[in-house]
Amino acid sequence: MHISAELTPTAPRAVLFDRDGTIVVDVPYNGDPSLVQPMAGAREVLDGLRSRGIPVGVVTNQSGIARGLITREQVDAVNARVEELLGPFDVWEICPHGAGDACSCRKPGPGMVLSASARLQLEPGEVAVIGDIGADMGAAAAAGARAVLVPTDITLEEEISAAPAVAGSLAEAVESLWAGTV
Repeated sequence: MHISAELTPTAPRAVLFDRDGTIVVDVPYNGDPSLVQPMAGAREVLDGLRSRGIPVGVVTNQSGIARGLITREQVDAVNARVEELLGPFDVWEICPHGAGDACSCRKPGPGMVLSASARLQLEPGEVAVIGDIGADMGAAAAAGARAVLVPTDITLEEEISAAPAVAGSLAEAVESLWAGTV
């Protein structure tokens, strides 16, 4: 992956990633750090952004907490393992609510993207979101951020056709952001 070291007017100043299915293999309601497995190329993409001084963050729905399937402590342990394998993140945003809780943080709501942007002292329009499902794209759109979908086996066809941009890999997603095509 080659990204120009120069920031263009269209280049994002930070990139937020969905966790499950985007930077790590999706293990539903994972509370076991030993099950964390990075997605292909994730470490290289993240290190490439970090080496250019681009902040990286995670925005993740964890409804298993609200459902009583996992605890916040288990989620935190899994997230610590993600950082061990993929390096440090500048910001983590975690929604512990269920779909019926009517919170503003749960994707596709904008809450986590807005909060992460504020914590990074950036406007949402200066941030990009990369994820694997329509809820990730919806959260970015609702917040005013750019978004790129990297489909997996669980991504629905309608989510792919509705996405503002689609890439075949994390590296392609990041390259598209710097190419100004998103």
